[in-house]
Amino acid sequence: MASRKKTSAAPTSNTPVSMADLARELGVSMTTISRALSDHYSIGPEMKSKVLKLAKKYNYQPNRLASALRKGKSKLLGIIVPYIEGRFFPSVVHGIETAASKAGYNVIICQSHEDAAQERRNIEALLSAQVAGIMVSLSRTTTSYRHFEKVQSRGLPLVFFDRSMEGEDVNAVVLDDQEGALISTRHLVAQGCRRIAHLAGPQHLTIYKNRYRGYLEGLREAGLPVEEELIVFTDMTQPEGAEAMRTWLALPNPPDAVFSAGDYCALGAMQEAQRQGVQVPADVAITGFSNEAFTVITEPTITTIDQRCEEMGQATVRLLLELIEAHGTAFTPRQIVLRPELLTRNSSVREAKPAAPASRRAAKAAAR
Repeated sequence: MASRKKTSAAPTSNTPVSMADLARELGVSMTTISRALSDHYSIGPEMKSKVLKLAKKYNYQPNRLASALRKGKSKLLGIIVPYIEGRFFPSVVHGIETAASKAGYNVIICQSHEDAAQERRNIEALLSAQVAGIMVSLSRTTTSYRHFEKVQSRGLPLVFFDRSMEGEDVNAVVLDDQEGALISTRHLVAQGCRRIAHLAGPQHLTIYKNRYRGYLEGLREAGLPVEEELIVFTDMTQPEGAEAMRTWLALPNPPDAVFSAGDYCALGAMQEAQRQGVQVPADVAITGFSNEAFTVITEPTITTIDQRCEEMGQATVRLLLELIEAHGTAFTPRQIVLRPELLTRNSSVREAKPAAPASRRAAKAAAR
């Protein structure tokens, strides 16, 4: 029986073609095709004409990512965020994408879902994608940083934003969280509040540690005592805020204000106070942190700290690009610190009157 010669079907104009397809049809190497398409001097006019004609016939589109990777010049940047809900992280990512696009880069966005193990998998995925640099906001459960050492050992630029590792050798863009907490506590003091409670976040994360420090500084500055029963450490969730408020309202002398290190926790505390018939801000003034979108539609609206989200994203990209451009040369690690802004709203502003006397507050608590 006569053998049949195998032939490969020629690509059609509707089928995406590769450089290998063009090389196979013309019977030349992929190197020849590549050089012809880039108008290399080593390829004669006749061959260039054939290659360009064939490329046009099949509407050949070069794989620019593969080309960039071969040249060691990936135009991809990786981002890892804890989640992509609410206002803060989406706004930061928008700032990152805007600045990256202007610089000719695209971004790959990964979510850790507040899980350290997922964060490690995100790092592996971005390394496999051969991104040019990585931007990270730590997950709430991250306590070990060895996966970031792997990034640094490969010489890959790494910049943290918002939730950052500590240390002078870390490149990061952060808010002055301690200052934000301080101005929030000062604001509550100015409203006549004297028993200011604090909903604190996980202290292994720098942002919450610094917000706790700012709260303590504000109490010391006002000559107020630090009362352990008025400090509750949480994971910054709405239910935890409600639970803390239940505990505080059961005290013989409940707090007359709450500074929360996050808006969701502040929302839970406010809702529980209202459920129990406690007036906000007349009986208890409340402030949050982050300027989440819901803070302007609650009743009352919630006083909070704006974190300058888009500016943080843009500054993160600028710092990362500086690292990329300085690759192979000495670069002094930098920490860019943004100034917070207090957004004063109805949840904390009293009508120019001092806090209720402790005896009257205790009586109200007993009546409940």
